[in-house]
Amino acid sequence: MATALNSTPNIRTGSEQRDALDADYRPSVDEEFMNAQQTAYFRQKLIDWKESILREAQGTLAHLQTDSLREPDVTDRASSETDWSIELRTRDRQRKLISKIDAALRRIEEGEYGYCEVTGEPISLARLEARPIATMTVEAQERHERQEKVSRDE
Repeated sequence: MATALNSTPNIRTGSEQRDALDADYRPSVDEEFMNAQQTAYFRQKLIDWKESILREAQGTLAHLQTDSLREPDVTDRASSETDWSIELRTRDRQRKLISKIDAALRRIEEGEYGYCEVTGEPISLARLEARPIATMTVEAQERHERQEKVSRDE
């Protein structure tokens, strides 16, 4: 009897995808934009990033569960609580980042990854390399940020 998991043949684990890619491969402007190899490269980059964030979150959770904040000194306790507060805020930002990574992975599956959601133009490979979750070209992002600033100032 087939399961839902068995019916999704295009989904590969991180290690299977890593094996399919040349370890030294880097996307180049000399090749067709978002060809199969570029798409696989960015998919793997996003998966690796997400796995790294999840590992860090597991470490934080384990640390929270094993270390108590029962410091005998009030000053030490306050310092520990501040440290944990900063750590939890960082994890919250990373939780939001995971949803952006998931959205980028969905765009890859839908064939929309690498194209500006505003103009439809290709996003530069350098920008995608630096920020794989980018959804706009640099120019469109700058326009968007200027418009945001104007509306905030009003």
